[in-house]
Amino acid sequence: MKASYYTKTGSARDVLINGNLEVSKPGADEVLISVKASGINPSDVKRRAGWQSKDLPFPLIIPHSDGAGQIVKVGRNISTDLIGVAVWIWNAQGGYAGPGRAFGTAAEFITIPATQVAKLPSNITFEEGACLGVPLRTSHRAVFADGPIANKVILVQGAGGVVGNFSVQLASQFGATVIATAGSKERMSHALDAGAHYVVNRHDPKFKTKIMDITNGLGVDRIIEIEFGGNIDTDIDILKPNGIIAAYSSTTVPNPSFPYYKLAAKGGQINLIQSFNLPLDSEKQCQRDLQELCEARKFKVAIGKVLPISEISSAHELVEAKTIIGNVVLKV
Repeated sequence: MKASYYTKTGSARDVLINGNLEVSKPGADEVLISVKASGINPSDVKRRAGWQSKDLPFPLIIPHSDGAGQIVKVGRNISTDLIGVAVWIWNAQGGYAGPGRAFGTAAEFITIPATQVAKLPSNITFEEGACLGVPLRTSHRAVFADGPIANKVILVQGAGGVVGNFSVQLASQFGATVIATAGSKERMSHALDAGAHYVVNRHDPKFKTKIMDITNGLGVDRIIEIEFGGNIDTDIDILKPNGIIAAYSSTTVPNPSFPYYKLAAKGGQINLIQSFNLPLDSEKQCQRDLQELCEARKFKVAIGKVLPISEISSAHELVEAKTIIGNVVLKV
């Protein structure tokens, strides 16, 4: 099969290889999928670049956790009724903890546990389905992990990004008032299109004042946070008493500290969100909510660029540059 892979960490053009590898057979509780599209997340390019660890857990790695395709073969314990079903894929390489798996979705075929795929809604394309795994599951957990959101005021930081955009859609569709932040006019417009009720430019020197004005001085109930370490002081200032910060990333400050007593005085809480090890009930609810929104045609996947798998290096560079609004996807 055609596949993209790397045997050492480094820059995309230095380490990514396009070649041919053998197709693996599905074992017990696994399915073999003909991959149609492979989604690229920031975590994928960080791994390839050697972020936090230059050492590879396997001699050869096929990148990317997310994808979409069609089941073509099943292993033991799996019903043959699944053959031919279109699915979206998540955690193909596992999480940050432990070695994970060597083979991701940047290949014509992937063998993966059946518990890591779900039926693709009928009005979602393969390219769109390849964008769901990490971003949708992260945003769904961030929005809903701390209880009902109806009539809550939720601030989504970084709403011009992929996780932020999905967070805005979910929060607004399920009854919250959404304040979004973004760093450019284009990304602010993207957040409004997703359903944000208010958008504030994160570079505005009156950033905090504007958010407090929107909430009539009360602050926000919840914050979906993309940069925990860099924004924690501001977040506490605009958080309501007993409010919750759901943080899914802290890339700029990977070892953050925070003002304990300042947060404790508000009764504030911090919930760290990752999509790699979600509770089963959360996984199932995410799939049900996606299906409900798709059937009502109230869910959108923004794709910024689709490239052939042969141009994987260019695709990784686009993700790293952060110039594209929406997902970067490889057509396999």
